[in-house]
Amino acid sequence: MNHLLRTLAPISDSSWELLDREARTRLTAVLAARKLVDFAGPHGWEHSATNLGRTTTVEPALVDGLTAMQRKVLPLIELRADFAIRLSELRDHDRGSPDADLGELDQAAHRIAVAESIVVLHGWPEIGMAGITEASPHPAQPLGADPESYPRAVAAAVELLLQNGVGGPYALALGSEHYTLVIETAEHGGYPLRDHLRKILNGPVVWSPGVKGAVALSLRGGDFLSESGQDFAIGYDRHDADAVHLYLEESFSFIVATPEAAVPLSP
Repeated sequence: MNHLLRTLAPISDSSWELLDREARTRLTAVLAARKLVDFAGPHGWEHSATNLGRTTTVEPALVDGLTAMQRKVLPLIELRADFAIRLSELRDHDRGSPDADLGELDQAAHRIAVAESIVVLHGWPEIGMAGITEASPHPAQPLGADPESYPRAVAAAVELLLQNGVGGPYALALGSEHYTLVIETAEHGGYPLRDHLRKILNGPVVWSPGVKGAVALSLRGGDFLSESGQDFAIGYDRHDADAVHLYLEESFSFIVATPEAAVPLSP
């Protein structure tokens, strides 16, 4: 038995497979950050901190002639999204029903995936994790009110990256509102705006719910590092006569190794 306590849940093997499959499907669609940064792990639930490779001097030393150094680490953050599934839905699935109502699981997967992307792209000051946009030393490039101005802003961001010696390919993380505008817009002559942006970037345009404005960043690797302890998993909390109460959980850290490898674009 591990900390997820899944063996205590009144859920059949078939229903666990259903829940895990549904969670993977929903998370894959929304996990924007993992398409943009280097990902290491998972290292397990007991993994608590990421090595920063740095130290601080401890003074005064305990003994004359002694030097003491304390290693610096970044503690992992745990995210948890609770949800409930009606036991009658799981029993119907075990009987062969193809349309179990997993709406609460879908909503929980969306919440936790968006939260991860916000931490990576915008940071979380209260836990000491800097995000890509906050760490960037570059001035934000204005997107403009008209989607047809986006290529100019993205080209300016790419040029800024090149001027700082940051090679490509590049990606563009777009918040939901701006992404919708991009996919709905065709430029003069009917050329899709998204295709134009991809040509400028030589890389993808990524739907990134929770992102404010947009971020252009390098995909060359080594610039942005996410480390996973517990990767996404469903755990058991409790159950009653009507429903089983579950949760989606993960633990991770995020480090910006090269701040100049990204340019924020303001809405």
